[in-house]
Amino acid sequence: MTSSLRNPVFITGATGFIGSHIARRYLADGHPVSVLYRPQSGYGMLDDIAEQIIWHEGDVLDIPSLEVAIQPVADVIHAAAIVSFVPKDRDRMERINVEGTANVVNVCLKAGVRKLGYVSSVAAIGRPTAKGENTNEPIRINETLKWEESPNNSAYAKSKYRAELEVWRGVAEGLNAVMVNPSIVLGTGDWSRSSLQLIKYVHDERPFYPAGLVNYVDVLDVTDALVRLMQSDVTAERFILSGGTIPYQSLLEQIAAVLDKRPPTMRIPPVLTKLLWPLEAVRAWLMGKAPLITRETARSSSSLYAYDGRKIEQLLDFQYRPLSETLRGVADAFRDRLAKL
Repeated sequence: MTSSLRNPVFITGATGFIGSHIARRYLADGHPVSVLYRPQSGYGMLDDIAEQIIWHEGDVLDIPSLEVAIQPVADVIHAAAIVSFVPKDRDRMERINVEGTANVVNVCLKAGVRKLGYVSSVAAIGRPTAKGENTNEPIRINETLKWEESPNNSAYAKSKYRAELEVWRGVAEGLNAVMVNPSIVLGTGDWSRSSLQLIKYVHDERPFYPAGLVNYVDVLDVTDALVRLMQSDVTAERFILSGGTIPYQSLLEQIAAVLDKRPPTMRIPPVLTKLLWPLEAVRAWLMGKAPLITRETARSSSSLYAYDGRKIEQLLDFQYRPLSETLRGVADAFRDRLAKL
């Protein structure tokens, strides 16, 4: 069964980075788009096209608001989530990511939606502990990996894994659903949040770079992949979305090049990173701010994991955008933003 051109689409998390790009794509394709939002948060990254969208006041923790917003035969995209590596956010992250996903799944089942598309994360696949003597070789991960408890799994990763279990439970109960697991997402958005902080970090000509690997994907590729999966017959499957894996040093150097900035030149060895995060925690506590480095981000930035994003390429004849194209677009948007300040 294929979605018709004008099939209605409902999106949670639409005012955020990934969700806003998904909403714009569906609007451009001619779909009526409705979204869930909290008035105190405003229209976010959809402010300029707010009049083209149907806005439902509510929250993923508010089941009655979901029941009003989610209609039969609609396509539902669930992109709402809390991404945090700060210990104080763990309870809230658990509620939004896990309980919120359970609520969306339950209402979709009750309403009889056409299909649910869930935006997960590569973090939900898990990060196994390295085995063997050669720990300098990256651990390669694809969709077949089974979750295992590991100190390498962050609280965010655990919450997204448990959220995925709610989606799989919905599938077992008859829900037509598909899931995408993006790696670090690059594109235009709020430069002060999530992965886009890398752009500002390089723009400010910070001197340090971590020792690990980074897996990346263009936000437009995430959008294209999810929309194509929603319009296909694919169901009850997950797809890692990753356009490539490179050292952090290389990524930051390429960002610096397109921004015409000096790249970081001082490598932070893993052992030093482990020493820095406790000092940063104390500094943040004294100043009443969120820490720039936590135990989890310190561990992640030094890790050697390579996520395999080829499954969707093979299934849908899908092609990822080159990193150079992504970074040129990001740099142009960043410079435009600075010019307007």
